Amino acid sequence: MAKTVSAFAVGLLFGIGLLVSGMANPAKVLAFLDVTGRWDPSLAFVMAGAVAVSATGYLVARRRGRPVLAPRLEIPTRRDLDPRLLVGAALFGVGWGLVGLCPGPTLTILTVVPAPAATFVAAMVVGMLMFRLVPSATPNPKAVQGADA
Repeated sequence: MAKTVSAFAVGLLFGIGLLVSGMANPAKVLAFLDVTGRWDPSLAFVMAGAVAVSATGYLVARRRGRPVLAPRLEIPTRRDLDPRLLVGAALFGVGWGLVGLCPGPTLTILTVVPAPAATFVAAMVVGMLMFRLVPSATPNPKAVQGADA
């Protein structure tokens, strides 16, 4: 129950932060991305603040040895750049640059301006389903474990 309440509270705080900071405003995001035109650098401060908060959280969790509401701290160890990651990052960047939206802010504005956000969410879901069709260069750890059993 504590994990559910915590997840809800953090998600709510995240959504409010996206709205207050302007990260859920496509025009503001596009102005931030327009570095050769009418550039609006204000979102750089929002991102710097988010990185500082996240880094502090990781630092505290590492010093404690484990998170508050989980049995162990799980930090990704993969450092390789595979084609799926590069293509996915490029598609994400192109989509963000074209419409000024990414998944977090879009889900936030879904409650405020549902029509444009719903179109984006539908396209996002199609992209997620298409991702499952692209073969991975690395084996699925669960599939490998299941093969040994």
